[in-house]
Amino acid sequence: MKIKDLEINGITFLAPLAGVTNMPFRQLIKDCGCAVVCSEMISAKGLFYASEKTTTLLKSQEDERPLSVQIFGSDPVSMGQAAAFINDLGTADIIDINFGCSVKKVIKQGAGVALMKDLVLSQKIIKTVREATSLPFTIKIRSGWDASGDQAVNLAEIAEDQGVDAIAFHPRTAVQGFRGRADWKLIARLKQTVRIPVIGNGDIATPQDAKEMLSQTGCDAVMVGRAAMANPFLLSQIEQYMSHGTFAHPEPRAIFRTMESLTRGYVSYFGEITACRMLRGRLAWFVRGLPGAAVFRRELSILASSGHALEMIRDFEANLKV
Repeated sequence: MKIKDLEINGITFLAPLAGVTNMPFRQLIKDCGCAVVCSEMISAKGLFYASEKTTTLLKSQEDERPLSVQIFGSDPVSMGQAAAFINDLGTADIIDINFGCSVKKVIKQGAGVALMKDLVLSQKIIKTVREATSLPFTIKIRSGWDASGDQAVNLAEIAEDQGVDAIAFHPRTAVQGFRGRADWKLIARLKQTVRIPVIGNGDIATPQDAKEMLSQTGCDAVMVGRAAMANPFLLSQIEQYMSHGTFAHPEPRAIFRTMESLTRGYVSYFGEITACRMLRGRLAWFVRGLPGAAVFRRELSILASSGHALEMIRDFEANLKV
């Protein structure tokens, strides 16, 4: 598929996840075979005021590309300025606007899914961002504030008219958050409404789920978020399954080498103290279902150094072979 003039080599997209899709995690997922990775959600006003915390989120490496950078906000001027800044920085291949975040502090700012209540403001933001960048431009939306999906369809039509190049659609309502089931029928409806590519998102936990979504909805690609935290190899498994009809589970050795790589990446990016605090939860993702995982998780709760983390990983691997 293509997004504007950008050729996408595959059908998998990593969803933006606050506190998760940082550079080291994106690199890991990309190494595993994901087609497109996405930054954490970045505040347009944070970029406008040159917040160090916000600008740090824009750090990237060549091996992540193609990289999508997602911005959020409710002010057309700062959103346009953020898009222009990212465009000129030269590290992003796609600029995305978040119209789907249902976190209260984002909604209180009038951003995220709150914008789906105000299509006039949404149109202004989309128009301003489109004028600010020549990069491929996408939006990520929800069903809206009721289950009908009408707000999603209306916003999608506006977006297409204003020059948006693709839409990622998570068919849950603002009130649902991540509860209940995603209504894939709405993805099919949206796909029939617009001519630009539609990326389906929601309730993809296995390669079979991805194939079923593509079959049921006709969407052009799939986006995976929370399930990639539980199984960082999932996106590559989806690519394998769609290309060959089968997929491989990673060998234990590959899992442990990936854990070591993530540990080093986090320490390099965040510094040892912050990295170890984060790795207490992150490394636990990889060992679910393995013998001894509970003991490993308990020891992670007191992790204080990268050396300790690497030692734990190697000990776990050695004991698993006994």
